[in-house]
Formats: sequence, structure tokens, C-alpha cells
Amino acid sequence: MIFLILGLTLFLGIHSTRIFAPTWRDRQIARFGAGGWKGLYTLLSLVGFGLIVWGYGEARTAPMILWTPPTAMKHIAALLTLLAFPLVVAAYIPRNHLKAKIGHPMYAGVKLWAFSHLLANGSLADVLLFGGFLAWSVVGFVSSRKRDRSAGATYPAGELVRTILVLVIGVAAWAGFAMWAHGAWIGVRPFG
Repeated sequence: MIFLILGLTLFLGIHSTRIFAPTWRDRQIARFGAGGWKGLYTLLSLVGFGLIVWGYGEARTAPMILWTPPTAMKHIAALLTLLAFPLVVAAYIPRNHLKAKIGHPMYAGVKLWAFSHLLANGSLADVLLFGGFLAWSVVGFVSSRKRDRSAGATYPAGELVRTILVLVIGVAAWAGFAMWAHGAWIGVRPFG
């Protein structure tokens, strides 16, 4: 469990510098340059992600079960993740309606993903992993919206074609992950 906790601390910590330590972050960018900071950020993110994967896999070999969710929660989780995937995609395709309306669809997508997995899983490792991501995404979303308001930031109006592209890519990515990758990479098949 220690590797999971270390990985979450490192991964979510580096992803929280703009939220909790913006001045420190700005100093590091000035010190290392934008490219150097991005390189350090990427390296720490990858190490943290690797520790999360290793630690979560290790914790699943001898899980500490806190509760056993009803089977129906797995179906609700599948539906919520179907909504989460297009939100994540919307963060990367400019001028779509989801980004124009929500502002930070990545955080919204991660919130749905994490919440859905908390509904469907009941081990201590699940609570740490998905609860950590849920807390981070809630705080990040609120912080980003607050920063937008104080800066007077606006998002370009969405275009129908780009929104359709977001939905098509998001649903296709969800289908590929739900039907194949989740089972192949994680060992859990959401649909059987």
C-alpha cells in the first residue's frame, strides 16, 4: 500500500502545484525555463503514475475490503464513465461546446471517473486511489474556475463539428477501454 500512497502523493502533488503553490511553480519555471519545468513535471508524473500502478496492483493481491457494492453499481459506473470520456477529450479539442460551457472538462471527467469507481469498488486501495483523484479533481475544478473568474477568462464559443468530434472520439475511446483495455491492462472486465 505504501507504493500506492507514494505514487498518489507524487502524481497528485505535482499536478497540484498550480492550485496550492503557484508562486513556487512560477519560480521553478523561471529557474528551469518552460521546457525544463515541463520535463521535470513529466518525469515526476511518470514516476508517480508508475508507483500508483505498481502499488494498486500490489494492494489488489491482498485487498482490505471495506464494503461490497451492489452489482448495480458496476452498471452505473459504466454509464458515468461513458460520460467522463468525452469530457476528458473535450479538454484537448478547442472550440467545442463542452469546454465552452464547463471551462475545465478534464477535471469534470476525472471527477465522474473517480466517483463512478468509488461506487463500484469497496477496498481500501480503491478508496485511496479513486478518493484521491476525486478530491484532487474537485479542488482543481473549483480553483481553476475561481482563477478564471478573477482573471476575467472566457472560452471561445463551441462549434457543432468540433463537439461532434469530441463525442465520437470520447465514446469510441470509452468503448475500446471498456470492451478491451480495461480487462487487458487492469484485469477487470466491466461487461463480463
